[in-house]
Amino acid sequence: MDLKQVIREIPNWPINGVNFKDISTLIEDAQAFRLTIDQLAEPYLEKPVDKVIGIDARGFLFCSAMAYKLGVGCVMVRKKGKLPPPTVSRDYALEYGSSTMEIRHDSLKPGDNVILVDDLLATGGTMAAAVDLVKQTGGRIIGLSFIVELAFLKGRAKLSGYPLYSLVSYASE
Repeated sequence: MDLKQVIREIPNWPINGVNFKDISTLIEDAQAFRLTIDQLAEPYLEKPVDKVIGIDARGFLFCSAMAYKLGVGCVMVRKKGKLPPPTVSRDYALEYGSSTMEIRHDSLKPGDNVILVDDLLATGGTMAAAVDLVKQTGGRIIGLSFIVELAFLKGRAKLSGYPLYSLVSYASE
């Protein structure tokens, strides 16, 4: 199955000129969703993984299923104010503004081997902030995984030094 064929593209949404990659069609299709989780987990099946970390919010969908498949725990990185304290925070830049992400201070033990997962890699800012949070809390990153990579936005460059896996890549808008 070609996952790219299952992902719906919506032209000029949410703003004119953007060709939105809608993964809702992928997660609604049982066969495509199962294949996605199998492919996301595959690079880590023989590696020592302690936790899978999902990025707010669509990353949670894939994090929990990957954690189940790998037999490990699942950790959430959330937008500011969504986790009970105490947390560790990281501000980061967005294309049109800024935001803050948080992780519970005790979600990871020093040296935990972790995978970070999100639905989409665009400019890389969100994942770079999550990487910083993991490092602040003592985690050891063994991989970054995405369903969709918008390669033309060069987000991979912000994440150099880490194994990065994406299932579907778009070279141009």
